[in-house]
Amino acid sequence: MSIGGKGFFIWKIQNCEGGDVKKIAKLARQAGFSHVLIKVANGIWKYNYDWENQEDWCTDLVEELRDNGIEPWGWHYVFGEDPVREARAAIERVKGLELKGYVIDAEAHYKREKHRYEAAERFMQDLRKGVGKHVPLALSSYRFPSLHPEIPWNQFLQECDINMPQVYWILSHNPGEQLDKTVREFTSPKFKAHPPIIPTGAAFTEHGWTATASEVQEFLETTHALNLEATNFWEWHSARERIPIDVWETIRDHDWKSGSTLNPDVAVAYIQALNSHDLNKIITLYSNTSVHISSARTAMGIASIKAWYGQFINQILPNATFALTGHSGTGSSRHLTWTANSKRGNVLNGNDTFGLTPAGKITYHYTFFTVKH
Repeated sequence: MSIGGKGFFIWKIQNCEGGDVKKIAKLARQAGFSHVLIKVANGIWKYNYDWENQEDWCTDLVEELRDNGIEPWGWHYVFGEDPVREARAAIERVKGLELKGYVIDAEAHYKREKHRYEAAERFMQDLRKGVGKHVPLALSSYRFPSLHPEIPWNQFLQECDINMPQVYWILSHNPGEQLDKTVREFTSPKFKAHPPIIPTGAAFTEHGWTATASEVQEFLETTHALNLEATNFWEWHSARERIPIDVWETIRDHDWKSGSTLNPDVAVAYIQALNSHDLNKIITLYSNTSVHISSARTAMGIASIKAWYGQFINQILPNATFALTGHSGTGSSRHLTWTANSKRGNVLNGNDTFGLTPAGKITYHYTFFTVKH
């Protein structure tokens, strides 16, 4: 009960492409979006609804998206003050619009609500009962739960099929590192449920800060390095009209099936290969005369390097999840930093240097890391 690929959040339909739902759907199809998430409710009320003329702007957009092969999802900002009526509003929107899935946006108001744990539990139970088991539910909230302990995380996540944390690297420029931290925090044993993580990246401007195309590219690359099934971005109007268009173009031109690009940078390909846990896939990145240097040994040639990786991915960090936190360099050299999480230990300081052949194969590789148990 999940989604794959890439998608976008829509806040106010009338602000997006002048309210032209046909254009919205066409652009979504051209960008290869698998899903679009529309705000359909705010508290106990419908949203993107013209109350004066009794016109539901969501209806036509949902139909256009569906006609273009795109899954229409709804999202709902909840306050927690009247969970019964909020759940009733959500059920009405899911059924009335025949939405593919539903996202609960619980943020600051839920932190202030006195009976927030009871409210979250009641809202989720009523919502699940009302929409049935076939409609996937997701939670959209803060990226670092450790900074927001007031949110009733378990009450929400135990009834959700998906976790959609808002990984907005506002006032920073390290989306890969922040996404990696988000995943690590939500996979902590302190949570009673661990639904699949589908992060929401930043494609907006706020407080003088603006997401850049290179940062969005890094965010997308990290989603693949972490083996996440899908991603989406906030938000359509800002990405199309308020920030440089190359952010939208980077998301549009990203081929989800093949990775960050049709020919990903060797640093990205390396992390993807590590996450495959496939020795042969890792070794294809190296030239026949490669040298691999670590603090423990120097391995020369494909056979020796393959033996090192056999120990690395099977004994040192078995079944680990690797994340690229940064990379630089062009031409014949690359420098990259990475982290890894494994039941046997974690790496927070991975630091590698590649020397490359003219064909882009690794011929020299120095790696440094420490495993914390």
